[in-house]
Amino acid sequence: MSQPIIQDICIYGREGLEAADQAGQLRSMPTPSDIRIGSLPVAENNQSEPLDIQNINKVFEDFVRAMGQMMEVRDPYTVYHQSRVSLICVAIARLMDLPSFKIKGLELAALVHDVGKLAIPSEILTKPGQLTQYEFDLIKTHPKVGYDIIKGIEFPWPVAKTMLQHHERMNGSGYPGGISDQDILIEARILGVADVIEAMSSNRPYRPAKGISLALEEICVNKHRLYDGDVVDACLEYFATSGYKA
Repeated sequence: MSQPIIQDICIYGREGLEAADQAGQLRSMPTPSDIRIGSLPVAENNQSEPLDIQNINKVFEDFVRAMGQMMEVRDPYTVYHQSRVSLICVAIARLMDLPSFKIKGLELAALVHDVGKLAIPSEILTKPGQLTQYEFDLIKTHPKVGYDIIKGIEFPWPVAKTMLQHHERMNGSGYPGGISDQDILIEARILGVADVIEAMSSNRPYRPAKGISLALEEICVNKHRLYDGDVVDACLEYFATSGYKA
C-alpha cells in the first residue's frame, strides 16, 4: 500500500480531507464483480443427473439480491446502502489481497448485512428525530436477527457469521457479542469499516450526510482501537487513489 498517502490522511485529518467532499460522495466505485460460486459440490436431482452449476450460481445471486431489496423497499433511507457497502468491501478486500473466494463471500454478506432490520418497526427506522435508548437498543438487535434469518442457508462462506459480527469492534466495545481482535472474522472487520464509511457519508432520517472526509477521519482516529489497522489502511488508500486527495 501507499504508506505516504495513508500517513498524509492520518496526519492532516479533516483539513487534509476537505477535497473529498468537493469531489462528491463515494465516487469512483468499483464495478461489482460477478458473484459466481466455483467450488460448490454438485448435487444430483431425482434422475441422478448433475445440476447445472450456472443455475446454482444464479439462484444464490438472485436470492441474496432479493433479500437486500426487501430491506431497501421497506426503509427508503437504506436505498442502495447495502449495495454501496458491498462495493466498498470488495475494493478494500482486493487491496488487502484477500483470496477471490473470500471476496465473493464478503460481497454476498455485505449485500444482506442489514436484513435483520426487517424485524425493526419502520417508524423507528425512518424516525426523523433522536432515537430513545429503547429504540436504539432495538436497532442493535438487527445483526443477531439477520444471523438467525440466514444461518440455515448452507453458503460455502461464513455469510451469516460475517453479518452477525459487522458491528463488533477491535476493543470489544461493539455488539452483539462484545468480541474483540482476531475473534472477529476478517470479513466482518472489512464490512464494519465499509458500513461506517457509507453510513456517515449518506443522509439518514435523523441527520444529513456528514461527508466522506469526516467518515475517513473517523476510521483514522479510531484505527486499531475500534477498526482493524490493515482494513483502515486499505480503505484510506482506496479513497486517496480514487480521486480523494489529502
